[in-house]
Formats: sequence, C-alpha cells, structure tokens
Amino acid sequence: MGNCVCNSSAKVDAAHTSTTISAISKSDASSSSLSLPIEILSSPNLKPFTFNELKNSTSNFRPDTLLGEGGFGYVYKGWIDEQTFTASKPGSGMVVAVKKLKPEGYQGHKEWLTEVNYLGQLHHPNLVKLIGYCVEGEHRLLVYEFLSKGSLENHLFRRGAQPLSWPVRMKVAIDAARGLSFLHNAESQVIYRDFKASNILLDAEFNAKLSDFGLAKAGPTGDRTHVSTQVMGTRGYAAPEYVATGRLTAKSDVYSFGVVLLELLSGRRAVDRTKGDVEQNLVDWAMPYLGDKRRLFRIMDIKLEGQYPQKGAYVAATLALKCLSIEAKARPPMTEVLATLKQIEVPKSSGRSSQSQRRRVHVPIKKSHAPINLTRKAAFPLPSHGQSPGVH
Repeated sequence: MGNCVCNSSAKVDAAHTSTTISAISKSDASSSSLSLPIEILSSPNLKPFTFNELKNSTSNFRPDTLLGEGGFGYVYKGWIDEQTFTASKPGSGMVVAVKKLKPEGYQGHKEWLTEVNYLGQLHHPNLVKLIGYCVEGEHRLLVYEFLSKGSLENHLFRRGAQPLSWPVRMKVAIDAARGLSFLHNAESQVIYRDFKASNILLDAEFNAKLSDFGLAKAGPTGDRTHVSTQVMGTRGYAAPEYVATGRLTAKSDVYSFGVVLLELLSGRRAVDRTKGDVEQNLVDWAMPYLGDKRRLFRIMDIKLEGQYPQKGAYVAATLALKCLSIEAKARPPMTEVLATLKQIEVPKSSGRSSQSQRRRVHVPIKKSHAPINLTRKAAFPLPSHGQSPGVH
C-alpha cells in the first residue's frame, strides 16, 4: 500500500459541519510541544479508531506486518471486521493498510489532516478509499483499503517484477486519467499536486487508484487563474512553470500525467541518476523522439519486447508530448486526455497479434537497478523561484 497523507487547507465543501479537536505534536523547529488544531470535516463514511484498536489490528505494529515506508510514516497490514469495521485479530476479517505517521511535526500533521478531509469527502472508483483515522495524543493514523498489487512504480522499476503488458499499461493510464479528471472537474476543483508512479496503486485486477492526497490543494476560484503556494512535489514530475513561480493550476497536474505516461511507454524513471548525463532526465531525453513515428521505438520499454501496436504507441506518445508542453495553456485538459486514451486501440490478445500491427524491437536487455521501497519517498519543497530546479 502506498502512502496517502494530508494538509489543513483541504476544506472540500465549506458547507459541511466540521469538528475541531486540540492536539499536541512535536514542532519541526524545536523540541518543545506545539498545540496543533485539528479540524476534521464531518463525514459519515469515516470511522474513528482508537490507537489501541489499531495496535491490536497490526499486532502492535510488528515488523512482519510492515508493508512499506513513506515520507511521513510507515504503512502496516492490519485487519478489521468486514461488517462493523471494528479492529479484529490479525488474520481475521478484511485486510487494510494502516499508515502510522511519524511524530515529527507540523508538515506531517498538515498532510495527515489534508488526506482525512479530502478522502473523507471525495469518492470515486479511481481514488483510494479511506476507511477511517485515529487521532490520539501525538498519534496520527489512517486506515485505507488494501490494494494487493502495490504501486505502479514497483511494477515498472523494481528488479524482478513481471513486466506490464501494453494493455495493462493503457488500462492504468486510463484509470489514472479518470481519477485526475474527476478531481479537476469536481464542484470545488482539487489540484492533486503530487501525481507520480509511486502514488498510483493497483488492486488485484490492475485497477488503478490515486493515493496520497497530502499535497492536494483547492483550485482557483472566481476570476483567479492560479493558486500561489509554496513549491512542493517531486523532482522530475513537477511542471516547470510551477517550480519557477509557485503558481499552481490544474495544468500542473496535466504535466505530471505526461511524465507518468512517458514512464509507462519507456519503462524509465522520471529522474534516474544511474544513467548518463543526457539520459538522467526522462523528459529531456525522450522529447526528440515523441513526435517521430520512425524513431519512437527507440524510447519504448524493451521489456515490452516489441509487443505493442505502433499506431497506439504513437497516439500515446503524441499525447504525452502535448501534456509536457512548456506552455501550460497548450496542455490539454484531463477530459481530453482521457478521451484520447480511450481511443487508443488495445489488442484483445496482449501477446499474439499480426506482425503488421506490432513492431518487435530487438534491443539488448540491460540490468535494472536496485529495488525500491514499497511506498513513496517524501515529497519535499522544490527549489523556490530563485533557484535552479536541478535534481539533487
């Protein structure tokens, strides 16, 4: 299970009744205690858990129940009763993912609160389901549905992982586009702000869901064209104009989607320091090939072994190119992205189609790099608009 965390700016609907709780947490800046207000929007869909219930559900957070570690906490496998959602003994009932926040201060607290409020109000098949939460003293926990296939990042980049077929890659892209489109077109627009492969989780049938809403922000309202905010996110995925100015729009998410679509096509990370200088940044390396039908095969994932429709790959590459436009206004809205992806021909058989529809590319297979964590690393402040957005 990947991370999902939250930020106190996340009032999805001001009309909802909210509950204010006073709690104590550690300050990032000092060791003294800091009183942090907690304003959780009322949601009948969320169950409040006690800390002891979640301790019992995870065998006291025993190491063998650890699913992974993210930027602000650890994710454990737990069990709850399927009918009552009360915590049950390990091995009994429904499996869930329990995220336990590290008690390290204000930023983690904000992200935890953002997640509770957004996922408590927003519901869609392509958003991860938040079941409940725990706030008790310094303890902050979140309880999610368990997605057995883990993150897209693991399937694309982890050593030894079974390669994803072309149809599965397109299915994941469509599901993720549906999730983003839902957020952008909600009554109160939501900008996801941290769209990346590690935040896309997969269930047993490879249905994709967006997780980790800790950096999500409400979109601009009225006559405003953007939201001005501290630059947060992940290098390689963040839109260049956002990194440069701190001005956030839904088109910032579209750029990030283009990066992930490029990862699906190429099987390469957005930023990979194991590559040579020219190939470290995926967008910079791939850009010259995206609009060239004859040279596109040079960036396609060798693990596909040439088993993909040339026309479909070119449409996807052209779409990625549009999403990655330097000019934010030139990027398509997610509704258009979704419609284009749906039009891509996906062969009924992932492994056997006519040679005229598929290109087999003969490229030596290189060894992949070291395994990665199950969940994402922390999103962190990117260089402010006076600094270079280079990779560190």
